[in-house]
Amino acid sequence: MVTSLEDKTEVANRLDSPPYITREPVILGLLLVLAVVLFLAVTGLSRLYHAQQESLGNRWFTRGMADLKQRRFDRAVIEFRAALVYSRDNYSYQLNLAEALLGQKRTSEAYAYLITLWDQQPENGVVNLELARIAAQENETEQTLRYYHNAIYATWPDNEEAERRDTRLELIEYLLRIKAKAQAQSELIALTANLGDDPALQAQAGDLFVRAQDYEHALAAYRVSLKSDRHRATALAGAGLAAFELGRYPLAYKYLQAAVASNPGDIQSADRLKTTELVLQMDPFQRQISVAQRNRIVVAAFATAGARLKACEASGSPSAAEPTLAESWKKMKPHISTTGLLRNPDRAEAAMELVFNIERNTSATCGSPAGADQALLLIAKLHEGS
Repeated sequence: MVTSLEDKTEVANRLDSPPYITREPVILGLLLVLAVVLFLAVTGLSRLYHAQQESLGNRWFTRGMADLKQRRFDRAVIEFRAALVYSRDNYSYQLNLAEALLGQKRTSEAYAYLITLWDQQPENGVVNLELARIAAQENETEQTLRYYHNAIYATWPDNEEAERRDTRLELIEYLLRIKAKAQAQSELIALTANLGDDPALQAQAGDLFVRAQDYEHALAAYRVSLKSDRHRATALAGAGLAAFELGRYPLAYKYLQAAVASNPGDIQSADRLKTTELVLQMDPFQRQISVAQRNRIVVAAFATAGARLKACEASGSPSAAEPTLAESWKKMKPHISTTGLLRNPDRAEAAMELVFNIERNTSATCGSPAGADQALLLIAKLHEGS
């Protein structure tokens, strides 16, 4: 009986065990499915949340950009800060906030953002340019040059070539402002190497070369400009000025005459043209003129220098005219006539040497000359050392 009872119990256990064994994997499966569903739900909600945050950030950023473009800096700062609430590490949001702060003259706050952005992307053109401007305001020349050069060779999001050119132009303006003419000339030479034949850009380069007192390169730039637009009045005037400063008076006359014809209101070119005409008329050392014409020019120049000497003496300026010059002029005067010079041609050169000395001396003691005296001073400079 005992054995029979044990057998029955074992059989019963065997009959009861399969349902429990089957039910446990089902429960585990259901729990796993529920976990997956909950994970997907949380992920979806998270994505929805981040998308909403991004959308709100973009909305504030768009408003900020519109106000920044309209130079409403106060509003732009508020809007960019609101955008950063939703995306605090956004590079573009921080950069534009810095630019809005600069618009408000809050330089130190802007600098804090910019230097952080520079640490993240030292090759960013906009960041380097803004840092260069801040350094220029602070008169930190070394830092200014460093950031400007970084910006020139940096990465720009759009119109990279134009942005680099404009940055170099800004650097040149800065160098001219601090009187660093030699450095400005070097930057200008680098600039013109990539300008092509664009007449407006070449004329602009010519203007900058003039300000840097590099008249040779200025003339070259104006000539390139005039190849494409030969009636461009500003380029004609610039070429005339550059040729004038280089002492190339026949060429200066050509350009200045064309400049005045193109723009009769250009008073400076008109005055420079008159001086150029006088230089060409009063230079006795021109190769194309006859002996008789040369003698007439020397006689007229000698009389002009004498009148300048007397006017300088009459002005009462300290050491207005050295007595030796006045005495030399009076001593030479009886021999300076067309007839006298024809008999003794060597006196022409001695007379002009005295004329040049008088013009140089009176220019130093009585102020800058005008008219014929200015022309004689320029002729003296033209023939120095010859």
